Amino acid sequence: MIEDLATAFLNRQYMISRDFEIYYYKDLNFRNVEKHSHSYYEFYFFLEGEVTMFYSDSSHRMKSGDMLIIPPGMPHYVEIHNPAVPYRRVVFWITKRFLSKLSVHSDEFLFLTGTADDCGFVWHFNEVSFNTVQRKIFHVLEEIYSDRFGRRLAVALGVNELLLFLNRTVYESLHPERYGKNEKNLDQNLIRYIEEHINEDLSLDTLSNLFFVSKYHISHLFKDRMGISLHQYIIKKRLALSRDALVNGKKPSEVFKEYGFSDYSVFYRAFVKEYGMSPQNLIRFKSTPVRT
Repeated sequence: MIEDLATAFLNRQYMISRDFEIYYYKDLNFRNVEKHSHSYYEFYFFLEGEVTMFYSDSSHRMKSGDMLIIPPGMPHYVEIHNPAVPYRRVVFWITKRFLSKLSVHSDEFLFLTGTADDCGFVWHFNEVSFNTVQRKIFHVLEEIYSDRFGRRLAVALGVNELLLFLNRTVYESLHPERYGKNEKNLDQNLIRYIEEHINEDLSLDTLSNLFFVSKYHISHLFKDRMGISLHQYIIKKRLALSRDALVNGKKPSEVFKEYGFSDYSVFYRAFVKEYGMSPQNLIRFKSTPVRT
């Protein structure tokens, strides 16, 4: 259960690790945090509460799904408007040194931090993307608190995957490619459209009208490029996103509607076939306390 991954709030505003630290906090009656700054980047993910973040000369009333990136040396603090409402957030600290090491492999890891360097950076994820962000974060936390073989490697890989997802999602949203007939980009544009409209009608007829190509062409192109049919891909994508939502606390009765399934029985059968367990059993499995 994700609540087992929560940490008591740390008053210290400095890092012990040389590379990164990540914490999930859930507080009631939380006091305002005094203005401070860090020598490292802070990725702040807001899950719940009634707070405003003040940073540099700006302020932002936080809403669920927001990510705020605060660069080194930038003064910031939060103001709590209603301490009776749970204040839930994830704080991810990461050093310039670690980012420099990652940039040896690809400078694409630096897109977001470079964007945030002048005045900070605020981004709002849609519900689907933010569920995925949370799943990746909590996977890293589960590995941190475990004693499994390969734990350190799993944590490092998880952090890299999280950073890649954040950079890619924001970059692609800020640099959209036009949907169209271009054969080279058609499959990529189809995938992007499906991900952004996963709870809508994604029939071959609908996609054919949107992309101005025959439904038979779309069907054959997708099967050739992806190795599975368009329908199979959409079902697998909907199931994966439903799984993320369940892990993050959503109810099965809510999830199937949000991710485009016609009714609960269709969702249930597809979920069991894909994951070998029911949605309820997945929730119970993920609720098993993490060994610390």
